[in-house]
Amino acid sequence: MINSGTAVFENVRRYRTIASLYRQTAAHRPHLRLSLLDQAEIWEHRAVVELETYFDAHGEDDGQHDGRGSVFPVYAHREMRAAA
Repeated sequence: MINSGTAVFENVRRYRTIASLYRQTAAHRPHLRLSLLDQAEIWEHRAVVELETYFDAHGEDDGQHDGRGSVFPVYAHREMRAAA
């Protein structure tokens, strides 16, 4: 069953908040940095999957497709670590 739009966006907000907390923690714990950034990436990916699933199910396309079937780009490991 597909979640309502409100539930989907609330989940995305939560997932991105968790990812942000992992990135913040990584900034203060250098010995755990890579592991924490990997966890942040996992949560960010969950947010992307949630959004893609919702929009794919509703057939909405706002022209932001990158030609590879993904509405939102997923950052590479290197880019995520550089952003932290």
